[in-house]
Amino acid sequence: MTEPSQSKSQGGASESDPNVVVRWVTSAMMTRLFSERRMDAKRAKAESRIKKAGQPYRVEYFHQLDDGYSHLAAQVLKPLAERYDVEVICHLVKGTEGDNIPEPDLLSRLSRYDASQVAPEYGLEFPQHEAPLPTELEKKAAAILAGQDTKGFIDCAAAVGKAMWAGDKAALDQLSEKYGEASPEAAEQKLLRGTQRRAELKHYSGAMFYFGDEWYWGVDRLYHLEKRLAMLGVDRKPGQALLVDRPSLGAGKLQDQGSLTLEVYPSLRSPYTAISFDRAVKLARDTGVKLVVRPVLPMIMRGVPATREKGMYIFMDAAREARAVGVPYGNFSDPIGNPVRKAYSLYPWAEEQGKGIEFISSFLSCAFAQGVNTNRESGLKKVVEQAGLDWIVAKDRVGQPGWETTLEENRVAMYEAGLWGVPSFRLLDENGKQVLALWGQDRLWLFARAIQGILASD
Repeated sequence: MTEPSQSKSQGGASESDPNVVVRWVTSAMMTRLFSERRMDAKRAKAESRIKKAGQPYRVEYFHQLDDGYSHLAAQVLKPLAERYDVEVICHLVKGTEGDNIPEPDLLSRLSRYDASQVAPEYGLEFPQHEAPLPTELEKKAAAILAGQDTKGFIDCAAAVGKAMWAGDKAALDQLSEKYGEASPEAAEQKLLRGTQRRAELKHYSGAMFYFGDEWYWGVDRLYHLEKRLAMLGVDRKPGQALLVDRPSLGAGKLQDQGSLTLEVYPSLRSPYTAISFDRAVKLARDTGVKLVVRPVLPMIMRGVPATREKGMYIFMDAAREARAVGVPYGNFSDPIGNPVRKAYSLYPWAEEQGKGIEFISSFLSCAFAQGVNTNRESGLKKVVEQAGLDWIVAKDRVGQPGWETTLEENRVAMYEAGLWGVPSFRLLDENGKQVLALWGQDRLWLFARAIQGILASD
């Protein structure tokens, strides 16, 4: 999961570099671990273990107070506990630290903005809240939640979050009188225990649900958990709509004439980019908006660290998401380092030939769905030819410099929009003004709705 060391040559690690072996081992492991068959077997094993132990089905939820996504999740805790015959255990946790969150301030700000955009579409609430939470309100909310048993937590978490995010100290005081609260020392201990439990289960983020050896992030992944629980026969209302289903990515009826611009920031080593790039291209074409592709280096090749547990979750989640939308994915050949640099050295030429989009699509397909070793000349040749380009011409251009400046400019633009991960997206109006900027393959549906909303108002 780490970037191979670079040689002094422009191309990076050579094919004789021992890190090529590491790349191959990583690829084989990820392909095997996150195949549909292996993931289904892992679920069945976990569920069988629970039954043999005579335990109830138990969902553990990890709540981070200053996280916008956690407030959305808190609003579905009670409906979840009422709908499914499971035991819901709630934990308070501290914010993510260390290499699992290289940009904590940016993530905190994005979680607030993103939550406010997503909430109405999910039938939930989140106030516009640009500034971080006041410390005293967060401590008060923590004390209230820390003083609750599981039932009390489920009953009051949404109300506590609503008062806290609204800056309503009087409402928090009323909730404290109604439900009680823990001492500052007891609240801190509760936070530490919840954070430790999350670490024991090998995760790092807030707004997470854990069930049967699998993690589900907030309301955006709740549909995976709900479908699994329904298959286990613990849905008290079988056949009814899910509490939070996956939003559809319909392009809508209204057509633009190129007045709007959709910017896409992909990376050639991103699992989430691999499962969303073609869908983003299709959305732009189906709606008539102008598409601008602005590739960036993979985060780890930009010096942004990544832990093993984070990498494992991302690859698992991407595989699960790909299957949900029917995108080919899973036969993986890690392109980190030299293959990515070689491909990006060809990208300006591919754009000149009018095939830049096809080239990125082809590379992602080869690396993440076809298992093509793009570190080999034969693999890169397949990428080029699959994109409709001439390998004889491309071969002499591999490794040429000049592409680095453009990718760095794209990275800067992405950061200036308050984004840093991939894939990220920006929607611009006819004057080039930013209308919406979000990170994540699971936000394309929100851009589709925004496009339709703008066109309807014209």
